Amino acid sequence: MPALFEPFTQRSVTLKNRIVVSPMCEYSSVDGYPNDWHLVHLGSRAVGGAGLVICEATGVAADGRISPADTGIYLEGHAGAWARITSFVKEQGSVPGMQLAHAGRKASTLSPWDGGGPAVLEAGGWSPIWSASSVPFIEGWQVPVSLDSAGMERVRSEFAAATKRSAEAGFEVVEIHAAHGYLLHQFLSPLANQREDEYGGSLENRMRFPLQVIASVREAWPERLPLWLRISATDWAEEGGWDLEQAIEFSRRAKELGVDVIDVSSGGTIARPNIPIGPGYQVPLSEAIRRAAGVATASVGMITEPQQAEAILAAGKADLVVLARELLRDPYWPRRAAKELAFDIPAPKQYGRAW
Repeated sequence: MPALFEPFTQRSVTLKNRIVVSPMCEYSSVDGYPNDWHLVHLGSRAVGGAGLVICEATGVAADGRISPADTGIYLEGHAGAWARITSFVKEQGSVPGMQLAHAGRKASTLSPWDGGGPAVLEAGGWSPIWSASSVPFIEGWQVPVSLDSAGMERVRSEFAAATKRSAEAGFEVVEIHAAHGYLLHQFLSPLANQREDEYGGSLENRMRFPLQVIASVREAWPERLPLWLRISATDWAEEGGWDLEQAIEFSRRAKELGVDVIDVSSGGTIARPNIPIGPGYQVPLSEAIRRAAGVATASVGMITEPQQAEAILAAGKADLVVLARELLRDPYWPRRAAKELAFDIPAPKQYGRAW
């Protein structure tokens, strides 16, 4: 059996293969509610054969969304809207995953096709936005308010409440978003975190709040279900930023708190980093964390070809592969991969004549 199609079991959940649909913002929601677009977008990737289908970065609070058009899980009604989607994903033999997110200083922005910059109130934006420190992402963007102890407790409670709603909605994997320059990454990176209290300065201090959030989510999430954590393993900064050595230690500590998989990405803290982009460019980061932290990892970033994905897994560089743009181009990539790797997977009966 190809490594790509070996089942993957954690706690009480088994993925039928090692192919994961990466969270991809669709900017198509109203008031945080997923709709028909999300059902078709996520459902078609489940029909396509992915083992785990993770929904987009979903706000744990209205003011934690990246844009006014992001999905949310901060209202009771959101759980019911998501349940329709998780039910369909499960019917296709895939596992539905929720990514819990808080954008921090990168909140209240426009959709990409509207320019992606800060969203003014007239365009649905909001103020204040929050961060580890009062440092804007880019000069000219809204200046965030530094979270005080009450604010941090509020955010922890929002993550915990969103976790419980995710269970109510039928999700079987929750992933905490601590990557791409969003709130938890803002605490981790010294480029965004300029605090002088117990949450800033040393690595131990900068990890403190993200680890507290992880603990709150793990406590709220059923013990029988896996917990994932997406991190940026490096800021790709020339100096002074978050880097792989720190990411390894953070991954070790997250594992101790009950995180089952580290979903390894990179970047997002600075606007124009010098990233050596190429096929599988983040795989070495996943491999290093897997080996040094002793935790299962998922690798993402320009993984496009079946043989490439198979080689990553067969060499022990990751436990799972996470695809984004390639699955936008081809929702049935897992079926094409099976064919190229000479492995048979069942097709939906409605599509059997085609496969």
